[in-house]
Amino acid sequence: MRLLRAGLRWFFLHFYTTLAWTYDSIAYLVSVGQWNAWVLSAQEAVTGFPVLEIGHGPGHLLVKLGPRAVGLDSSRQMSRIAQRRLRRNRVQAPLVRARMQEMPFQSESFGCLVSTFPAEYIFEPASIGEAWRVLRAGGSLVIVAMAEIRGRRALDRLSNWLFRVTGQAGEIPPEWTEPFIRVGFSVTRVDVPVLRSNVVQFIGSKPPLPRMGPRELTQLEAT
Repeated sequence: MRLLRAGLRWFFLHFYTTLAWTYDSIAYLVSVGQWNAWVLSAQEAVTGFPVLEIGHGPGHLLVKLGPRAVGLDSSRQMSRIAQRRLRRNRVQAPLVRARMQEMPFQSESFGCLVSTFPAEYIFEPASIGEAWRVLRAGGSLVIVAMAEIRGRRALDRLSNWLFRVTGQAGEIPPEWTEPFIRVGFSVTRVDVPVLRSNVVQFIGSKPPLPRMGPRELTQLEAT
C-alpha cells in the first residue's frame, strides 16, 4: 500500500504539469463521469466576492464563478488550458501563476477562497497563513476535500476504492482541520449529495471584525 501511494503521488505531480492535457479525461474516468459535478458543488458555498480559486486546474469552476473570480495555479500547463476554456466561454477572469505559500495579493483582498481536491500543499503552515492573510474578516475558505461514491455498480465500487487509497474518500483526518483551527478559522464539515456520490466539503470561517460602539469609534477617530 505504501508503494502504491508513493506511485500515485508521483503520478499526481505530473498529472498537474506534463500530463495536464489528460486531466479532464482521467478525472472523468476515475469518477465514473461525476468529477465536474463534484467540483461545481463548491458554487453553493461561495458567500462573498471577489472569490479566489486556489489551484484552478482546467478552469471549469472559474467559468461558472465568472468575472468576479480570480484563479491561482502554479502549473503553466493548467494555466494555458484554463485560459483557453475562459476564452471559449467569453469569461474574463484573471489568472495568476504562483504558489499558494506566496500569494501575490494584498491582505484582505478576497471575500471567499475556494479550492477543489487540493494537493497536500494546502495544509502547509505557509499556505494556511497566506489564506488567512488574503481573506477578509467574515470571509470563508471552502475546500472540496473528498467524495464518496454511493453507487452499487462494479465501476462505482472500484472508483470508490481508488479514492480511499488516495485519501480522497472517507473521514476527514484531524491533521487536515486542526492547522486551520490553530490559525483562527472555525471549521465546519458539510456533506453535499451530488449525483451518485456524497461530496465532503470543509469550510473555514474567518471571524468578522467586532462591532464598535460610539465610545470605541470615538477613541479610534482620536488616534
